[in-house]
Amino acid sequence: MNLQLRSPSSATGEFLARRHGMMIGGEWKQAVSGQLCDVIDPGSGKIVAQVPNGSAEDVDIAVRAARGAFENPSWRAMKPNERSKLLWRFADLIEANLDLLAEIETVNNGMPLPVAKVGHLASSIDLIRYTAGWPTKLTGETIPVSAPGEWHAYTLRDPIGVVCQIVPWNGPLMMAVWKIAPALAAGCTVILKPAEQTPLSALLLAELALEAGFPKGVFNVVTGGGSVGAAMASHPDVDKIAFTGSTQVGRAIVTASAASNLKRVSLELGGKSPVIIFPDADLESAISGVAAGIFSGAGQICTAGSRVYAHRDVFDRIVEGVATAAEALNVGYGFNEGVQMGPLISSAHLDRVSSMTNAGVREGATVVTGGEQISSEGYFYKPTVLASLRPDMSVVKEEIFGPVLSVLRYDDDDLDRIATEANSSVYGLAASIWTRDFKVAHKMAARIRAGTIGINRHFVGDSALPFGGFRQSGWGRERGREVFDSYLETKSIASPL
Repeated sequence: MNLQLRSPSSATGEFLARRHGMMIGGEWKQAVSGQLCDVIDPGSGKIVAQVPNGSAEDVDIAVRAARGAFENPSWRAMKPNERSKLLWRFADLIEANLDLLAEIETVNNGMPLPVAKVGHLASSIDLIRYTAGWPTKLTGETIPVSAPGEWHAYTLRDPIGVVCQIVPWNGPLMMAVWKIAPALAAGCTVILKPAEQTPLSALLLAELALEAGFPKGVFNVVTGGGSVGAAMASHPDVDKIAFTGSTQVGRAIVTASAASNLKRVSLELGGKSPVIIFPDADLESAISGVAAGIFSGAGQICTAGSRVYAHRDVFDRIVEGVATAAEALNVGYGFNEGVQMGPLISSAHLDRVSSMTNAGVREGATVVTGGEQISSEGYFYKPTVLASLRPDMSVVKEEIFGPVLSVLRYDDDDLDRIATEANSSVYGLAASIWTRDFKVAHKMAARIRAGTIGINRHFVGDSALPFGGFRQSGWGRERGREVFDSYLETKSIASPL
């Protein structure tokens, strides 16, 4: 454990000390109400900044700004290659400010500084540059039709319009970029709502987007709590909502969107991702992969491999190996050297993770290691491994969203029966399969109901790979070519010759 607090750089200190505003129409604005939200560093539990606490009135102002920008020829008539250049310039500015943004993310979320730099920032820059190649390729088709006579028939792809994007606290900048980049590439205008716990990097992104040359009102940021998201979902002049977060809030967004103007909705929601380990697996690789799959981000990752199905022949070695890895993890403040796992996001979330783990123990689960809070100024929880489990236990079925792993034994060699158990969750976001037999691996992958499946690695993230879930893990896809289906309308045009 390394809980001693180290200070961020003076540049980050100066940023935190600013009088922060919301970016609306290319200008920094305070909330109409004048109210502020505290921003708390989860590694220290201390207030480090304040941002405006927006409301429905602020959302309405931002929607008007975004609508005006969408209809303005400076954006609407901009050539696709010019949008590409803006996105590339945006990526360059993020790269030039990488150290500052990484420190802000560590303050924002608590993640270790190297994770912010090498993981979140580097992948975000790559995604923007990947997306910058798409504006010139978002084409329609010429369509042969069977109606009598000769025809010229074709399709066009139009930007959907004003898009509100609501992102979570577990990857504040990266999740924002996943949504901002394709929406801007498609020609939409954006209003971003960062999580109320982690608004800081979104504000700097807005500043850099303006510096990159995006017209005023094309990219807006409204900070605040759940009332801001609710106002976005119900606003009659918003064309689309893109949301990443809990399944419960996703349902509320769908209801509000349907009740207002039937705006389009894409959702990336919860997960309870299975990890299936066959007896022939490379156990050293599987153990390290399982540990990374659940303890990265302190388990606060929707794709976290939180339920392991290990064959009876390797079950004990998997449990022992992952428990040893958990005990060896350097847990601590994100700015400290060598820290591998940071805090949970808040005191309330720490209580939730602790409560859910304790409920599992009351149901009969055995704590192999961890299972308790770490006494400190921040919100730290020990990496935890649970065994002696039944499929009906809450810790096996429900998303804990913390560094808590459930390991179950299976005795069957029938792929269909193994897949049935792995698919027993209401979710279907991610999964992984560990075996040396690629015939078995691909047969099992075909049987698993999940949007992202790794073979001998829990999660593979790439800008070109579509990401999203089955069932209650969401609607639509992020990244890759498929993401543009969320931000474009298809128009059919036909003319008799």
